[in-house]
Amino acid sequence: MKNSIKVERAKKNITQADLAKLSKVSRQTINAMELGKYVPSTVLALRLAHIFEVDVSQIFTLEDSDWD
Repeated sequence: MKNSIKVERAKKNITQADLAKLSKVSRQTINAMELGKYVPSTVLALRLAHIFEVDVSQIFTLEDSDWD
């Protein structure tokens, strides 16, 4: 799954640590998501969408390999 968390953070001018605090996870979790090494829970994805004021589908997109 691809995500645009880093882009959305840049738009809001917030750090990984800031986003972690707002979304109630560790900075390492934010970093892992940005690197594509961690797929968030539905709850976390919805929190991020709320923080960024966008739909979840604007942050997360499925790749072809996600259907295998």
